[in-house]
Amino acid sequence: MRSKALPGEAPLREILSGDAREVAELLLGAVLTHDSREGAVSVRLTEVEAYLGPADSLHPDPGSHTFRGPTPRNAPMFGPAGHLYVYFTYGLHHCANIVCGPPGVASAVLLRAGAVTAGQALAAHRRPTSKSPADLARGPARLAKALGLTTADSGRDALAEPFSLVLPPSPVGGISSGPRVGVAGAGGSDQYAWRFWITGDPTVSAYKAAKPRRAG
Repeated sequence: MRSKALPGEAPLREILSGDAREVAELLLGAVLTHDSREGAVSVRLTEVEAYLGPADSLHPDPGSHTFRGPTPRNAPMFGPAGHLYVYFTYGLHHCANIVCGPPGVASAVLLRAGAVTAGQALAAHRRPTSKSPADLARGPARLAKALGLTTADSGRDALAEPFSLVLPPSPVGGISSGPRVGVAGAGGSDQYAWRFWITGDPTVSAYKAAKPRRAG
């Protein structure tokens, strides 16, 4: 499968090389497919979050993994647009991002939630605790699990086989925005209202603010 841009628009990688806050909205309604050895699963994205660069960049983002600079873990965020950044969190879950911006400028869009549009049986097998089809990819960990993504996929090109990313024929309507989920400190404030979702979609995850950390 080939990844496609909007009809009459620039190539998809060029579109993804823009500002992550703008790319995030364009990704709503896009379909990401992973055709693994187990089979193919496709997810239509309904909720995303934008993350920008480190403290010394033009757009410092205290909620970003790159805020304190590059590390082996976050290196894909500094790479070419259209690649995956997958990380392991809380020793339990994987979360997937699409890298944005030009090479060397750290930014990415976290894939927070979506609707499984193909490969439902395989997604349900990977997510046996799911309570309904709408629950299969509701939340970033569930989405990554449904697609079969792990840290082994971090740095891989989401625009080339075995992946495919297809934007909607036209931008979706009814987009809401607000603070990012579970981000501590200033990065989770209204100043960084870089979470975007399709208003009223049943697959969108519930908002949860970060829990305050205890001193000591």
